[in-house]
Amino acid sequence: MSVQRQLSDPPAGELKLDAYLPYRLSVASNAVSQLIARAYEDRFGLNIPQWRLICVLAEDGGLTQGAIVARTGMDKVTVSRAAQGLSIRRLIARSDHHADGRSHVLALTAQGAQLHAEVAPLALAYEAALIAGLSPDEVALLKRLLGRLQGAADALSGGKA
Repeated sequence: MSVQRQLSDPPAGELKLDAYLPYRLSVASNAVSQLIARAYEDRFGLNIPQWRLICVLAEDGGLTQGAIVARTGMDKVTVSRAAQGLSIRRLIARSDHHADGRSHVLALTAQGAQLHAEVAPLALAYEAALIAGLSPDEVALLKRLLGRLQGAADALSGGKA
């Protein structure tokens, strides 16, 4: 069945918010993000977008802000604000893009890489605590299903999710 057909021919039934999957995903995501945000802010002075930017740069090396937007799903303004804050703290550095004079490449400084090395174990510990009640097969299934849901959302939005 096509996406347009699914949307134009909605299923019958009553909407119950607590049973509505998009709502449940949002509530779960917010709960996890708020938990981790408090830890990053309290211990390292980082907000979630700043931490995501640090992680992406640690994994991928230097990237343009456009590449960071595409990789993280964060909007341009959020990436720009995160980059500004990290730059002020000298955790990232900005350099000219070799092929595009209008663009800049962001990369971790040595101080930024050190901070990533300190925060990453905490991030992994939170993940381990969150999934402690799940079997390895359930974790793998959850990751696959989340990937499929994200793909479906991307398809429904025409790739602009």
